[in-house]
Amino acid sequence: MYKHFFKRLIDFLVALVALICLSPLLLVVAIWLHFANKGAGAFFFQERPGKGEKIFKIWKFKTMTDERDENGELLPDAQRLTKAGRFVRASSIDELPQLVNVLLGDMALIGPRPLLVKYLPYYREEERLRHSVRPGITGWAQVCGRTTVTWDDKLAHDVEYVKNLSFAMDAKIIWLTIRNVLKGADTDLQDESLDLDVIRKKDFNEMKK
Repeated sequence: MYKHFFKRLIDFLVALVALICLSPLLLVVAIWLHFANKGAGAFFFQERPGKGEKIFKIWKFKTMTDERDENGELLPDAQRLTKAGRFVRASSIDELPQLVNVLLGDMALIGPRPLLVKYLPYYREEERLRHSVRPGITGWAQVCGRTTVTWDDKLAHDVEYVKNLSFAMDAKIIWLTIRNVLKGADTDLQDESLDLDVIRKKDFNEMKK
């Protein structure tokens, strides 16, 4: 009953109340980032796969500029990340606009994080279970290591969540998320060479040899 009805109801009500209560903070952060990002805007939108692998646009605060090199290519993420953006990311404030996604029904408060569309061809069969529920703002994989665990472990945590989804598990994840945010845990940028598609392309190529 919780998984099929009460979870969505709780998500909607909590997201609505949170957006109303946090609206002054969200406005201040949006204005701050607009100037910190040198006119690149305060919000970031990107397509992600949701429940049933249906594509939706995720909302986030933009934490980097759009600065480019002499060839017109975007500078590396680490060079474009502003001091304001680093703070917003470290405090997880950049994730708050996803409350809009929760209201719209694209996401849940708790669930597997919605990853990049380009990863879709590289999931193993059981890992695709992560798309049988709405993706979340935070999830089991995030509180179990976030950027410090391997992709195999992270996706295994997502499958474990789906198989054991319950109110008790969601409550535990919320508590661990709050603890991690207060500790500022695991907020570093990931090396793009460690993207899932890059790793599994190498694996697939080695298997063919």
